Amino acid sequence: MTYQTLDVKIDDRGVAYVTLNRPEKRNALSAQMIAELTDLAKTVGAQASTRAMVLTGAGDTFCAGGDLGWMMDQIKADRETRMLEARKLAMMLNALNEMPTPLIGMVQGGAYGGGVGMACVCDLTLALPTARFGLTETKLGLIPATISPYVLARMGEGRARQVFMSARLFKATEAVDLGVVSKVVDENAVDEAIEAEVAPYLSVAPGAVGAAKALARSLGPKISSAVIDDTIERLADVWETDEAREGIAAFLEKRPAPWANG
Repeated sequence: MTYQTLDVKIDDRGVAYVTLNRPEKRNALSAQMIAELTDLAKTVGAQASTRAMVLTGAGDTFCAGGDLGWMMDQIKADRETRMLEARKLAMMLNALNEMPTPLIGMVQGGAYGGGVGMACVCDLTLALPTARFGLTETKLGLIPATISPYVLARMGEGRARQVFMSARLFKATEAVDLGVVSKVVDENAVDEAIEAEVAPYLSVAPGAVGAAKALARSLGPKISSAVIDDTIERLADVWETDEAREGIAAFLEKRPAPWANG
């Protein structure tokens, strides 16, 4: 299976290694990448022959969040179009979250905005000590809406509120405390750390693994269609504010936003 924004390799054990492959764009989530990740989850991630999936990013950044071109399109779009595009992102995250195949994340660089969402839909996430995380949407006058069900499911409300609104960056060790990252691994032991997480899935029943994952989801915070619809509506509301217009303009023009102080 060939994708333009993803590098996908499946070994003879049925382990899929997926790399977000737009290093020149810091692996930002473009419309094409969103579509390809959705397809990946619904095809490779739904096959009984796929025993585990490993997700990482090419280059120095795991995922920088929304693509700049996508963001510029949203500025010009009407409310209905913005909601449609937000739904594509929301359903991509939902597809990864619900696929029966175990998903192991390996964050080798920055994970910002939607990148944190990507880390949170993984069943467990490893990170290098140098990895950095940040829910940076409020710097732009936006909110972390479509990723919020997965971030809250991973962190819990109390821990999420420590980083959900401030847009401050935090290190991998704090990401462990917050529940985003399962383990911090040494740069020289990445392959061994990934293999240690993959290996147990090769000796258990694939159908039972998928059923157990579905059970865990059903007993955790509810991420229903109503919840997803609400996050999309809230994001659409915020996109129409003066803060969003001013914040995004400042970002695109590489100048401080009006509210930035220091």
